[in-house]
Amino acid sequence: MKILHLVAGELNGGAARGAYWLHTALRNENTDSSVLTNARDIRGYDFVDSIANSGLDRVKVAVLRRIGRAPIRLYRHREDVAFNTGFDGIDITRHPAYASADLVHLHWVNGLVGMGALRKIKKPVIWTLRDMWPMTGGCHQSLGCERYRDACGQCPQLGSTREHDLTRLVVRRKERALPSHMRVVGISRWLSEGARQSTLLGRFPVATIANCVDTKAFTPVEKSRAKQALGLGEDRKVLLVGAQNVASVYKGFDLFLEALEKLDRNAVQVLLFGNRTGSIPKSLGIPSNNLGFLTDSDSLRVAYSAADVFVAPSRADAFGKTLVEAMLCGTPVVCFNATGPKDIVDHHETGYLAEPFSPQDLADGIQWVLDQRVEAYATMSRIAKERAKQRFDSRVIAKQYLELYREIMRSAES
Repeated sequence: MKILHLVAGELNGGAARGAYWLHTALRNENTDSSVLTNARDIRGYDFVDSIANSGLDRVKVAVLRRIGRAPIRLYRHREDVAFNTGFDGIDITRHPAYASADLVHLHWVNGLVGMGALRKIKKPVIWTLRDMWPMTGGCHQSLGCERYRDACGQCPQLGSTREHDLTRLVVRRKERALPSHMRVVGISRWLSEGARQSTLLGRFPVATIANCVDTKAFTPVEKSRAKQALGLGEDRKVLLVGAQNVASVYKGFDLFLEALEKLDRNAVQVLLFGNRTGSIPKSLGIPSNNLGFLTDSDSLRVAYSAADVFVAPSRADAFGKTLVEAMLCGTPVVCFNATGPKDIVDHHETGYLAEPFSPQDLADGIQWVLDQRVEAYATMSRIAKERAKQRFDSRVIAKQYLELYREIMRSAES
């Protein structure tokens, strides 16, 4: 059985990273797995090919991306959030990697797979949802809008008041393109439930299989050593906040800032990592360190280990990979009891699930973790590590996918 994973974006990004870890775990289980991407740099990644290997190929990808984004520019009052039409991408059925595959596994595919080509796929197909885009008319997170349940239109993110707008066109185009034999997998119960209720994906079988994490890459560093390595003092508790793009409205950093106002500023310090951290207010009113965008696991595990609590204030998160990584390093997590993260944290056992989306309860959760006695904190740290490994280890998740692959292949043969 040969599996072809289709993964857009650089492979050190959030969604692509989870897909690559799955691919690696499958190969460790003696499964013939390969990845096709549009990443510019695939050095150091095994059994990966890219449609953007040459300079000419990269120009083609860039041109297709501009074509795909052109209709969005007609909406001058659109919000500054990620939005894709699915008009760009290649005809995957013409690529040599498709010809040799037994099963096609879609992940985050924007800019890689043209939606119009999906209907040509005659092989078994799984689409793992790594955000809401496969079920919407273009947004990656609906942020409370439920129009994806009724074919979109009047899109608030586009600033549209028309029923038959770009999002309705995208939904109808996706409807015609989606293979009838496709299976859908949500990486959280929240995503799976959204898929079942959506116009686009409600007709397909939907399963839930969590994102996988390379648990061997995230192990604790002794806390005092980690703090010393990052130049952090021992006199204040460390609050860590980080994401691929912490400035994104999805990540809720503004809610964290509000929560920070409700804490004793003489008792805490903030540690930040991620893209666009420069857009965060330079002075938080308390000591803070900005680590920038961290791409290697060693740097991340030092940051996680140095923290007394990892704060994940996301409004919408498909899963919450950084939460799992923090827990593997023995750091309790405070997040909202919503979207993907609510599947990861066990309230008062591995962290705190705050009322969505209350800055006050987020602050209460942070304080609750910081107030734990040494023995209780050590127990919470140990349980966090154990449960993260039991639930999200790459090998555990790979076996769940292998079971699904075999079921799909048996159905295709019958």
